[in-house]
Amino acid sequence: MSGALQYREAVARAEAAKQSLISSAQAARARVTPARLKQDATTKVVDVAMDGMAYAAATARQRPAMVGAAGAAILLFLVRRPLTALFGRLYVGHTDTNPDHSETENG
Repeated sequence: MSGALQYREAVARAEAAKQSLISSAQAARARVTPARLKQDATTKVVDVAMDGMAYAAATARQRPAMVGAAGAAILLFLVRRPLTALFGRLYVGHTDTNPDHSETENG
């Protein structure tokens, strides 16, 4: 091979490597755009949530009593203040310790 032929082949290899580097850089730039990162994060969160829901549904089918008890406990925890207020109003007459004030007197 002559020196000129080797030079042309080296230049061709360098151009191919340069084009490969440019295309890789463009692909990397497209992958790190904020919109793409947001889309990837959203997709991952949705996938994890769907897997969690599937696991919870399978567990609920296997142990319905446990799920019902846990649901009732959570419900009671969420409505504890309204229940406390309700029972507090119902038992006001029973906790009145003032004997001078009778509910049966007219006055």
